[in-house]
Amino acid sequence: MNIDFVEKQKSKILLVINSLKGGGAERVVLTLGQGFHDLGYEVHVLTFKPQIEFSLNPNLNYHLLKFKNFKLIPKLDRRDRVFAYVVDRYISKKIGKPELIISNLDRADSILSYSRLPNITYVIHNTLSLLYGFNKNDNNEKKIKFSKIYSKHPCICVSQGAEKDFIESFGQITPTTAVHNPIDKESIQKQADVFVPEYQNYIIHVGSFKEAKRHDVLVKAYAKTDRSMPLLLLGQGKYKNEIEQLVVDLGLEDKVVFLGFQENPFPYIKHAQLKVLTSDWEGFALVIAEALVLDTPVISTNCPSGPSELLPQKNLMPMGDVDAIADKLSQAMENPKQFQAPFDEALLPAKIAEKYLHFVQSIK
Repeated sequence: MNIDFVEKQKSKILLVINSLKGGGAERVVLTLGQGFHDLGYEVHVLTFKPQIEFSLNPNLNYHLLKFKNFKLIPKLDRRDRVFAYVVDRYISKKIGKPELIISNLDRADSILSYSRLPNITYVIHNTLSLLYGFNKNDNNEKKIKFSKIYSKHPCICVSQGAEKDFIESFGQITPTTAVHNPIDKESIQKQADVFVPEYQNYIIHVGSFKEAKRHDVLVKAYAKTDRSMPLLLLGQGKYKNEIEQLVVDLGLEDKVVFLGFQENPFPYIKHAQLKVLTSDWEGFALVIAEALVLDTPVISTNCPSGPSELLPQKNLMPMGDVDAIADKLSQAMENPKQFQAPFDEALLPAKIAEKYLHFVQSIK
């Protein structure tokens, strides 16, 4: 039998996302793609911006279809409708007929809401009412817009909390399920051994400097501890300058280290005494699961959604409570190992990819 011919007959999976910049959803797309590859699929990734901040998985096929040429069209909805026709034509000509098209984040979701192709599923990566700031009980403009988009195709939410928020916000507008994000244990462990950080006996926070992450609460809480371990902040974002100023105001310059964005954060996570998360909301809290892979103790705010689905109750803290977070940080600095938790092997990429396929099959 001709092996090349067999390869060409593989079923195809297409993952669509605006870009591959350094964010959690973008990392998930690449990991989920590997999961489908492990199941024997030919996997394609389609982006609309050339921005790439990750090493590209050589097992996946990459496509760039630039959206910028459509910005002369005045209305965003009309732009998306016109571009969707171009996307459909590109997929049909360059990729073929995917068994499943998986859309990620609002830009891709909006465009694919106008697609005429079959087998499209959205991934809801966050707690939407909190992320976009709309009242679940009011029919405001944002909520109506998202309801219109997400009613078009089935939705896979990355946590039970994200699914609960989705249904409370929009009602039963489409079939939904909760499937946790995939975690590539083997790859994370391998990347974690690439180098040993120059820092020792430290606490680490990994996440963009944006409103949800509440770096301000973390820094204020840390200031109330004995500061026996330095605090490393890994990430970038629009609130970074404000947090740098807060660190100066609290006299913590010799204790708080800004590492910027790191394509490979895992050596820093592996060698940390403690991983901390102080968010007001998450979709899944990917960094918690990644820390558990590396046996790094974790404490987190009990925010919607994700941390309570990954960690024991004793590892959780109330959101925005500087004193309670300072107290938990102090306990953890004294004895980090009391906050270790096991990694759930059900999060491995191929197992998560299987759950996607089972959901799609169940609603046909």
